[in-house]
Amino acid sequence: MSSDLLKDKTALVTGSGRGIGKAVALAFAKEGAKLVLIARTDSQLQETAKEIKDAGGEAITITADLTDLNQVTQMTNQVREQTAHIDILFNNAGGGIEKNHVAESDPELWIKDVNVNLTSAYLVTHAILPLMMESGGKIINVGSGMGHSPGAGSSAYHVGKAGMWMLTRCLADEVWEHGITVNELIPGPVATDLTAGRMSVGGPPPFAPSEYVKGPNDVVPLAMWLATQPSHGPTAQSFSLTRRPI
Repeated sequence: MSSDLLKDKTALVTGSGRGIGKAVALAFAKEGAKLVLIARTDSQLQETAKEIKDAGGEAITITADLTDLNQVTQMTNQVREQTAHIDILFNNAGGGIEKNHVAESDPELWIKDVNVNLTSAYLVTHAILPLMMESGGKIINVGSGMGHSPGAGSSAYHVGKAGMWMLTRCLADEVWEHGITVNELIPGPVATDLTAGRMSVGGPPPFAPSEYVKGPNDVVPLAMWLATQPSHGPTAQSFSLTRRPI
């Protein structure tokens, strides 16, 4: 490991088996943090953990569907057994499921989409807050420009990410006296497994010619900056890597 910016810190990263979550988890570990890796796919979590451990870091893995309250409760019990505190919570789990217009949408998929992008972050945050309130910490919620502007189609994703932004602001107002900051990170278009076939690094996405499609590692500097701000640093704010108004 190469540095100590996050020495003695414990970071919980959701959706850390691939994409942005994996890139951020590896970067946090490189700076000395102990990692708690959470995702639905155990094989991907094990790959992330192996990379961290091979580089001299420390990581534990917990497989869970974070939209399921019972599984989140079990996850929290496992976290409590292995660490006394969480210093950084990186709420990254999410994805787009129902892309149809409202009239043509599947209600079950629409609700599932909102749950993946909003309810999961609420459930994890609610469960982990007691491990942060005594010593303070950072909560970083991965949002989207689609949560700040309307558009036809993918309404569930718009609504879920809009809720994430409002959750960020409400929560920040509730926990600042505990030394906890809560901010939103908007990555802009990123080439991941979820966008395969539609985006490639270095080019524009199909919906915005001014944009530059990033790789997951391009999101790391902003995530690290937010994770290393002082307790009196920014809170209730949205920080964006986009190249267009949102």
